[in-house]
Amino acid sequence: MTEILNNSIAILITYILFVLLIGYYFMTTMQWYSYRLNRAIFHHTKPIWNIFYFLVPFAAYEALSFANLKIYQPILLIVYAIALYFWYKKQDKPLIFTGRVKRFFVLLILFALFTFFVTKTTLVLVPILLAWIVSVIVEKILFAGFRHQAIDKLDAKKDLKIVGVTASYGKTSMKNFIAHLLSKKYKVYATPRSVNTLGGVIKDINVDLPDDAEVYVVEMGAREVGDILDITKVVNPQYAVVGTIGPAHIEYFKSLERIRNTKMEITKSNRLEHAWVHISANVKSTNPKIELFGHDIKDIKATLDGVCFSLEDNYYCANILGDFNAVNLAAAIKVAKELGVSEEQIKEALQELEPVEHRLQKIEAGGKLIIDDSFNGNIDGMLSSFDLASTYNGRKVVITPGLVEVDDKLNIQVAKRANEVFDLVVVTGELNYEIFKEYVDSEKLMHLKDKSEFESFLVKNTRAGDLILFANDAPSFV
Repeated sequence: MTEILNNSIAILITYILFVLLIGYYFMTTMQWYSYRLNRAIFHHTKPIWNIFYFLVPFAAYEALSFANLKIYQPILLIVYAIALYFWYKKQDKPLIFTGRVKRFFVLLILFALFTFFVTKTTLVLVPILLAWIVSVIVEKILFAGFRHQAIDKLDAKKDLKIVGVTASYGKTSMKNFIAHLLSKKYKVYATPRSVNTLGGVIKDINVDLPDDAEVYVVEMGAREVGDILDITKVVNPQYAVVGTIGPAHIEYFKSLERIRNTKMEITKSNRLEHAWVHISANVKSTNPKIELFGHDIKDIKATLDGVCFSLEDNYYCANILGDFNAVNLAAAIKVAKELGVSEEQIKEALQELEPVEHRLQKIEAGGKLIIDDSFNGNIDGMLSSFDLASTYNGRKVVITPGLVEVDDKLNIQVAKRANEVFDLVVVTGELNYEIFKEYVDSEKLMHLKDKSEFESFLVKNTRAGDLILFANDAPSFV
């Protein structure tokens, strides 16, 4: 009797631990892909991981149960734990234990215990599916409450001016530029970092939006049709900016028209007073509240010292790199003028403007000129950074994974231009290496598979006098 009890306890412990491990992999992947199950399954950039770290261990565990060989399951558990540990050590975006994740694991343990004691089985998939379904329901209920709380908070701030910002490229830069220029006249608060999803914006409103803010600048991002509209319904901006439109995330949208239509959802705010839409959106509107811009940006001059351009008979300069930033700065200037910031204040603010971190950020270290453009993952921005690097007289090095979530044609374009501009082309990761291998001269191409070797690689392969461009930075799961 004691032996049977001991065996049952051993089986239960092995089962719970195995379910928790496979649940850890499952939730890590779900968090990477914004908790969208279809994206985690059908759009995973490394689907082989789903096979090795989910399907194979799951099938092996169930096979041992079916063959009545549960005595070997602890061995499988140990092997899987070791494999998952080494996989975890290579990730630069490990699982963050948010409230949502913690609730999932509590549910997972409860459903695993239910499965073991009530159904008398050790089925792995059942507790994971049940925990996921129930957690989705719980999150929807909680989310609805948080959404109403955010709307009520904004409704109570009758005098708060809200500026919504969206684009395919440059949303964060535009948001920061607008906030900086408006700060010359107002108490301004902007969504932090790259917070631009509905959930992120709602949390920002409920937790971080200061009571004394006079202007709230909200960045809005999208992966699906309706994403911008969902955020717009919550914040209802009086002022809206639609920046450059291009093929970012076209894997999800399927066409430029769908991308444009999604970005234009921001103009459906029921409090809209004025919207600025870049000409790349190719929009024809008779709405007097919508102003097209971009054609009025002229004489753009971009160097490693900054960018200058003409706009509405005025000449502006800022210590911001990249010719494409003329569009982002012009949008900020237009918003600032609309909200009463003077020409003198705008030009003063432009001189004080700092580059957005990791977006064509210039750093000098060890005699090397480093251009950190690691948060810029679009074709126009990347080619612009290459053009900027081409003006440098010394040895030029680019370190890039290429573009993510685009078709091969764009990465071929990137590879060809990199081959023209740079003396050394370093490709990180596996995603686009074969494309670069085909279009970059072999003597200047290098492959950096593991990010853990990054620092030693730079010491060994770069020298004083080099320009080093970090162009995009895909996470390790890409």
